[in-house]
Amino acid sequence: MKQLLEFFPIILFFIAYKLYDIYIATATVIVATIIQVAITWLKYRKVEKMQWITLILLVVMGGATIYLQNEQFIKWKLSIIEWLFGLAFLGSQFFGEKPFIERIMSANLDLPKVIWKRLNLMWALFFISVGFINLYVMFRFNTDDWVNFKTFGVPALMVIFIGLQMVYLYRYVPDNKE
Repeated sequence: MKQLLEFFPIILFFIAYKLYDIYIATATVIVATIIQVAITWLKYRKVEKMQWITLILLVVMGGATIYLQNEQFIKWKLSIIEWLFGLAFLGSQFFGEKPFIERIMSANLDLPKVIWKRLNLMWALFFISVGFINLYVMFRFNTDDWVNFKTFGVPALMVIFIGLQMVYLYRYVPDNKE
């Protein structure tokens, strides 16, 4: 259910774009994300910082897209968010007791400190790379292609990255055979 809530705004953005245009889709994703954050707050009584940052950036960039009738603002939002995630992961390498990925996954996985740092750096580079890939797509392809990339390409890149990460981590997972 939580995963569905995560994809709720993206799915509605895609549907609204296909039925109408980028401006209706942008308004739809803003409203859907506000609803998503409200549901998260009501259910968990907590909203993560990056969710707040994403919402604020979406309202600002999406609002500029609608007000100025310029789709570039909503397209830039994806790169900015990806870069912020990348910088947050990268910064956690140097600040705090544990890298960000270790804070997220250490309850489920026991890894040597050096592996946590490598894994965290991989995530930082992944997010930063996706931000640059988004720029390539937004400047080299039309809006239809960009919407498809945002809706399907970015999640596909994430699935591929997680799969490669699992292959990398496989040697560190203990064998539970007795």
